[in-house]
Amino acid sequence: MAYLAFYRTFRPTTFDEVVRQEHIVKILKNQINADKIGHAYLFCGPRGTGKTTLAKIFARAVNCEHPKDGSPCGVCPTCRALASGANMDIVEIDAASNNGVDEMRDLREKVQYPPVAGRKKVYIIDEVHMLSPSAFNAVLKTLEEPPAHAMFILATTEPQKIPATILSRCMRFDFKLIPREDLEALIKRVFDKSGIKYENEAVSAIARAGAGSARDSLSIADMCASYAPGKLTYDDVNAVLGAADFSSVAKIVNFMFEGDAPAALSAVEEVLSTGKGVGTLCKDLLTFLNNVAIAKLCKNAREILSLPDDRFSLLYSSAERADGHKILRVTEILSACESDMRYAVNGAITLETAVLKCSLPDSDYNIDSLISRITALEKKLEEGIKVSLEKLSPSDVAAPPQKNAPQGASAPKQTTGNVSHQSVMPRQASRQAPALSDMEGDDPFSSKPTARPNPVPRSEPSAEHTKAEVSQPTLWENAPAPAHAGSLTDEQKGKVFGSLLRLFRTTRRNAVLFTLCMDLENFFEGDTLILVTDTEAVFKALNREENARFIREALSELGVFSHEVRLKPRGESKWESAERRLKENFKGIDIDIK
Repeated sequence: MAYLAFYRTFRPTTFDEVVRQEHIVKILKNQINADKIGHAYLFCGPRGTGKTTLAKIFARAVNCEHPKDGSPCGVCPTCRALASGANMDIVEIDAASNNGVDEMRDLREKVQYPPVAGRKKVYIIDEVHMLSPSAFNAVLKTLEEPPAHAMFILATTEPQKIPATILSRCMRFDFKLIPREDLEALIKRVFDKSGIKYENEAVSAIARAGAGSARDSLSIADMCASYAPGKLTYDDVNAVLGAADFSSVAKIVNFMFEGDAPAALSAVEEVLSTGKGVGTLCKDLLTFLNNVAIAKLCKNAREILSLPDDRFSLLYSSAERADGHKILRVTEILSACESDMRYAVNGAITLETAVLKCSLPDSDYNIDSLISRITALEKKLEEGIKVSLEKLSPSDVAAPPQKNAPQGASAPKQTTGNVSHQSVMPRQASRQAPALSDMEGDDPFSSKPTARPNPVPRSEPSAEHTKAEVSQPTLWENAPAPAHAGSLTDEQKGKVFGSLLRLFRTTRRNAVLFTLCMDLENFFEGDTLILVTDTEAVFKALNREENARFIREALSELGVFSHEVRLKPRGESKWESAERRLKENFKGIDIDIK
């Protein structure tokens, strides 16, 4: 006997053997038991989910003399006759190759003939959406009012292509994709019956590759069984699927997360040189990134992914290298690359360009890349602070006493570095320089006590220099904490914005707000701090509820209880100005600017 593929050998013959489509099976069983069988059915859904199989089972059950719980018994003369390939009561038509009006007219004439063995003559029209409009019109009347002995079952993967006049005359059933757990159970059952040894991870990989299709999963399982005569492993399945090496894909993703563009491009070239397709590599990268997101966000990621321990360790290591935003950014870039490769002459260049873009967020100026750069900068600064704290602990060096401090009072805060204080009068725009001058010499993102000791000098400073450095108080040290902005002097108001930025970088740690506020113009209107920007995106970002609340809380620590963010009106651009002057100089002449 000729060899039959797994999906043909283990094709269900009863309703109970059908995988997962319980909502359809229950209706068909009840119709057979109640003898309320319709004349036209439409089975639609993804490929490999059991549409044609269920249509054949239903056709045999309709003609069975003694159905068992709605399923064909398989032993009566009618069931045996219908099971043979020579039966004439179940007619299967491929609409993809018989899609003309002549074929449908021929069907309309033959439908008048009664069945040979059973009580119904069933016409199964597969891929019915391939029929031409004329063919649909030819079969329309027959489908609406067929003879009593005729029944139609239409199967399609694209119901949206079927005319509404056909859809309205059929009882529609939508098949759904089969969950991975059910596919794994089906594959294990087939392997057990075939005497094939396997690893659970290999079965999970086959089920994932099947993507909800039982036929596709069994076809892949058939190939894997032929590939590995012994025990089927996860690596065997990857080899059959033609997927790139797992560790190579992990290496590329790690290089992209770390921003190492040369290493990422070299790794891509290394994989492509082994003969892997560009589309396959892009698909493998997206699959890996999806798994990274699951490992990053889901507590039961190991159970969801069902990967071998060494593979899951690699995956989890990649997940720890990036935050959710970076994973999302890289995934979006590669998803767009997958679409672009369909129209690209050289897919390798398209993929390598996408990998380069993923690896170089510094060269990208959209909001996503800017956030990635800020996140990376925060991480580097945090790592740098840890190193410096190991070298020098605050308790190692005592802060020099303040001579101007009153007796019994606690030592005031020390400010290291040369701090320049610039007084900003009300309504006078204060640009970036005053803000930065107030922060100069501060330890960025320092979470330690505010009374920082001076670093240990390499050489002993002179007594005069030490005296001058110690006795130099900051603007806020000798002044009591203000209860309201009205108690601030003009000089103190000029320092509010710089102190605000310092709060964003030190105690409150909000790098996004720090970046947004760096270039703002600022001045006071009475007790209200006015922040002015000429960028609409920054204006909207600062007025978001969470950002506005954060700024309010930070300003309240500085004694300012009212602030306002304003958008500077857009001025005339140089092109608009040139166009206006041109028209003024050449009045009466029709000028078309292109």
